[in-house]
Amino acid sequence: MIQEFGTITSGYIDVALDITEMNDWNSSSSSAASRPGGGGAGGGGGGKAKQIKLVLLGESGVGKSSIALRFVRGEFNENGETTIGAAYLTKTINCQGCPIKFDIWDTAGQERYHSLAPMYYRGAPAAVVVYDVTNVNSYNKATLWVKELMQQASAMMVIVLAGNKADMVTDTRCNNEEARKFAAENKLLYAETSAKTGMHVDDIFNQIGNVIARQQSPVVSANEGRGNVKLTKVEQKGKGCC
Repeated sequence: MIQEFGTITSGYIDVALDITEMNDWNSSSSSAASRPGGGGAGGGGGGKAKQIKLVLLGESGVGKSSIALRFVRGEFNENGETTIGAAYLTKTINCQGCPIKFDIWDTAGQERYHSLAPMYYRGAPAAVVVYDVTNVNSYNKATLWVKELMQQASAMMVIVLAGNKADMVTDTRCNNEEARKFAAENKLLYAETSAKTGMHVDDIFNQIGNVIARQQSPVVSANEGRGNVKLTKVEQKGKGCC
């Protein structure tokens, strides 16, 4: 069961908020966010949408494709086919009053496709690393993906560690406290999700959009490094993401 996103310190962010506080802040940061479709999972605002390339990484069978399908179409397929190579999906949402288009690359989890992954995460400003909360081996693999991204991808990449299949809480074998600690230590967003029920799936993408919007705010200097600028409610009031 999700309690928080952990320490939200990816890119220029350096503040810990639980999921309720994040949603309350998002609602108050822009009047557009309170309108139908504003700050939510569907619909776009006025103007040209900002494109965000996002890559899904993780072992085969952890539910990467299911998360993407739930976010894009609001659907869940119990018997979904294994991804071969990579699949591409797209969806536009409204973030702080501005439309953001996610170009989602759902990568295959089989080891034989690992060498192709850099082709998809290179240049991407966001990644969601997924593991299965009922499979500790998938969590161990997820931590290796995170370390690879931190070494090979952009230093400004927003990385989410997502523990999927949280609806199967009675069969949780992964140490969720360990996952939260790992996320905090490595400056990641963290969430426990369920592609089956939709729990926190939309929240992940909404928060990624908010963080990237903050990174690209005019008040952020190009010379400032990771974690140097605090995200506060006061700083964000009245600011758009475009």
